[in-house]
Amino acid sequence: MPPVVYQLPGMDDVIVHSNLKYSEVDNPFLLMDIYTPPSVSEKADSPIVVLVHGAAGAQYKPKDWGLFRSWGRLIAAAGMVAAVFTHRLSYPKPLLAEAALDVSNAIDYIRARAGSFNADPGRIALIAWSGGGPLLSVAMRQQTSFARCLLAFYAYLDIQRSPTHIEHETAEFLKMYSPISYLDGNASNMPLFVARAGQDEIPGMNDSIDRFVTAAVAANLPLTFMNHPAGEHGFDNQNDDDRSREIIRAALDFLRTHLG
Repeated sequence: MPPVVYQLPGMDDVIVHSNLKYSEVDNPFLLMDIYTPPSVSEKADSPIVVLVHGAAGAQYKPKDWGLFRSWGRLIAAAGMVAAVFTHRLSYPKPLLAEAALDVSNAIDYIRARAGSFNADPGRIALIAWSGGGPLLSVAMRQQTSFARCLLAFYAYLDIQRSPTHIEHETAEFLKMYSPISYLDGNASNMPLFVARAGQDEIPGMNDSIDRFVTAAVAANLPLTFMNHPAGEHGFDNQNDDDRSREIIRAALDFLRTHLG
C-alpha cells in the first residue's frame, strides 16, 4: 500500500518505537508502533494521536502498511506523538466488540507510558479510517476529558443500515457502535473532522457519512467537513492531487488547533 500523498520536512528523521505489546490479549498481532518527533526536549509535552485502521484483520498487520507508517511519520514530523496499532476489526464479520477492547487497551497503554515518549496523556485525538469509523464510538460513549477531538477519513459513521454489519449484530449493538448515536442530547462537544471521498465505491459508506454530517449540523456541533469530489476510497494515498493534499494539511492543522 503506497504512502500518504503529503509530506513534511523531518519525516525521515522521526523516531519509531516498533512492535510494542500493548495488550494482554493472547494474539501475537496486537502490536503498536509509536512515532515521536525527531528532536524533542525531555521537558516536551507533545499531544498524542491514535490511529485506528479499518476492517483488515489483525493477521494482515495493517500498522505495517505504507499508508499508516507514513501517517505516523507525518504526524510526528508535525510535532505530535502518533500511536499506530493493529486491532481485531475484520471482514466480513466485524468483531466490533473485540476491536473496541483493543482500542481501549491501546489508549490505556500509550497514556500509561506517555512520559517515556515525552507525551501528554491528557491531550489525545483519534483518527479512524474506513471500517474503523465505528470504533470512534469508544471515545464518544465514554466522554473522557483526555479525548480532545476526533477525525474520520472515508469512514463508516452510522452502521445501522449497513448490510454487512446488520448480518452479524443486533440493532442495539449497531446503535452502540454508530458514532451518529452520540450527536444528540448527551453528546460531547469534541470537535469533529470528517473527510469524504466523493467517488467512494464502498456500498453505503457515503450514505453513512452524509447522515452523520446532517445530524451533526442539526445538533449544532463543532464539525469540520471536507469533501474530495473526485476522491476514491483511500484518496489520501490513492489520489495524488491538490485536493487530497489540501484535506490532509487541513487535518494536521485541525489536530494542532484542538490538541494545543
